[in-house]
Amino acid sequence: MTARLTVREMRLAEVGIRIDYFHDASDEHLRMLGVDRALLPTREAWRAFYEEDFARPAGDRTNYLLVWEHDGSVVGFSSADRIVFGEDAFMHLHILSPMMRGKGLGVELVKESARTYFQVLELEHLFSEPNALNVAPNRTLQRAGFRFLFTHETTPGSINFPQLVTRWVLDRL
Repeated sequence: MTARLTVREMRLAEVGIRIDYFHDASDEHLRMLGVDRALLPTREAWRAFYEEDFARPAGDRTNYLLVWEHDGSVVGFSSADRIVFGEDAFMHLHILSPMMRGKGLGVELVKESARTYFQVLELEHLFSEPNALNVAPNRTLQRAGFRFLFTHETTPGSINFPQLVTRWVLDRL
């Protein structure tokens, strides 16, 4: 029997999935993601941010969040930020449980997430910039049809430390 994979918009009541993922992660996992625990907003501040962001139409949000389900159970999420509606955005991808990582679910979930981002945000280009030393998301993006552009050093976001990242792109077909 084939597993059923579903990608859907995250509801405001579910933002704790993302908040808990980062706050409950081990220091080792956060380092692999390029995240500095000291830069994480408090759970309360992060939830307040999402309450404000979710009050806006999708095209006006700072972030657009998706939930990944495997046979009806939440296994991960994707987020888009740096959104320029009608142009481009940057996608992030996370499998929640270490036991679910490396099972090949990511490729199909990333493909479906990309379709959703292209449709909802009316994008022409979808970028992703995982930590260059984190093999799994780089491999997943390649297998999902993203094209490698370059590797560079940057601080990708407000919760990150300076790091080498690989930039990938998927263009609207």
